[in-house]
Amino acid sequence: MILRKLIVGPYASNCYIIGCEATKEGMIIDPGANAAEIIRVVRELGLKIRLIVLTHRHPDHVGAVAQVKEATGASLAVHAEMAKYLPHSPDYLYEEPFRGAPKPDVILQDGDSIEIGKLRFKVLHTPGHTPCGISIYGEGHVFTGDTLFNYGIGRYDLVDGDYHALINGIKTKLLTLPPETVVHPGHGPDSTIATEKRANTFLR
Repeated sequence: MILRKLIVGPYASNCYIIGCEATKEGMIIDPGANAAEIIRVVRELGLKIRLIVLTHRHPDHVGAVAQVKEATGASLAVHAEMAKYLPHSPDYLYEEPFRGAPKPDVILQDGDSIEIGKLRFKVLHTPGHTPCGISIYGEGHVFTGDTLFNYGIGRYDLVDGDYHALINGIKTKLLTLPPETVVHPGHGPDSTIATEKRANTFLR
């Protein structure tokens, strides 16, 4: 599996470019800003992006999706709860103007499968930071958006945040994954499920 992380925008959001080595098909998770850099790396990797997935609706994870979608011709996939807001430009939690995400092409539900070349991923609905929050699990990796961080959890004090939903989703959907699963959060460094089960004080 090809995997490249880019840190983008004023909130240092993580954007992930994932590709199948066999077919060179790819997926982008959370193109939040710096569209030109994201597109440059896609071309450098020689990938044909089939899908853009948004883990939740906050602008620092959505800001570059319109430009990246136009440049790649990829389909846009979001959870059903997020589809209620699109096309829309959220105007909170962000200080710079940006183009909102366009109308989605694919509506995701908990348990859905995503296939990128020979790679297989599963959609996990993990609300709490926002009602539309999802994590993407497969190939020994899980992309958790702003749900689970390295020694931390997502904020639940923003609009539509829900502490109990956040903790429940982490414990029932994420901490039940194989311990060696690599955690790729929406901000900050990677971790593993084993590390978070052992040492994340927010989950005790």
